[in-house]
Amino acid sequence: MKKLSLPFAGILFFLLFIQNALFAQASQPESTSKHLPIIDVHVHAMRVNPAFARDMCPWFLSDMPGGDPSQSAPAFINTDCANPLKAAKSDKEFQDSLIATMKRLNMTIVASGDASIIRNWQKAADPGRVIPSLTISSSNEMTVVAFTDSLSSGFYKVMGEVAPQYQGMSPSDTSLDAYFAVAEKLNIPVGIHMGTGGNGMANITSPKYRASLGNPFLLEDLLARHPKLKIWVMHAGYPMIDEMLALMGANAYVYVDIAGMIWSYPLAEVNDYIKRLVQAGFGKRILYGTDLMIWPKLLETSIGVIENANYLSFDQKRDILFNNAVRFFRLDESKFK
Repeated sequence: MKKLSLPFAGILFFLLFIQNALFAQASQPESTSKHLPIIDVHVHAMRVNPAFARDMCPWFLSDMPGGDPSQSAPAFINTDCANPLKAAKSDKEFQDSLIATMKRLNMTIVASGDASIIRNWQKAADPGRVIPSLTISSSNEMTVVAFTDSLSSGFYKVMGEVAPQYQGMSPSDTSLDAYFAVAEKLNIPVGIHMGTGGNGMANITSPKYRASLGNPFLLEDLLARHPKLKIWVMHAGYPMIDEMLALMGANAYVYVDIAGMIWSYPLAEVNDYIKRLVQAGFGKRILYGTDLMIWPKLLETSIGVIENANYLSFDQKRDILFNNAVRFFRLDESKFK
């Protein structure tokens, strides 16, 4: 037999090496690696009304031209863009999309709203991945006794979204004091709406809404009366960044979420606001949230803002998307492995 030349022998050896490597790889079990966990602290469990289920552009408040009181109300949702976010047309469509995204992205959510919707989500999701939150904005919605019973039942783990601003009330209004006292006693975290409500909110749906009632400083009396109350300011008090930073500096138990604003306002504005919070030293007190309603793709849109932020390190992104919420809600991190 003719002796193989060195170059040919080398090529043959290389081909055999590749073949063996591919065989070894094919014989290994399929990878079970998961997406790094994410916690969304601001999701609304609401029934889908097909009559009002309109598509929406992300960062839809990039253009707020105003209106004329003698004509139609100012536009609240912008649909004029190349790729608007599609609205779900039914409760089942929204639930199926939400649960699929949660499983794919290894997500846990804090959900408030319709209790039956929340229970359906809990049944469809992996155990522990839907954390129920009890909504209340005024004393007219529920008695203190009923509120106490609801929080004591064990179903609800969080109080929020508390949104007295839409009722023309300060979060420190004494009519809400007994409810906050219950949350403080039971060691329940509280989420409070502070900041903007959108373009023309007082003209369209909430005539009692006052922009001034979104000032984070209005929380100071509440915090003084309930020194062990742990709260997070929803929407990070946007656009009142200086007041928000001052309040957080004075109150170590105050966190913020960046929900709503993260997909509503101009992207550069959103990034500037988050960057200010991080630059001021509060990177470990920022919680990721969407303010998710009827647009399932808001999850990917909002997550992308954080993942693509070149001013955040990998560790800072993980703090915002996961670590800070684990600490704030006192969750067992081992359950997310």
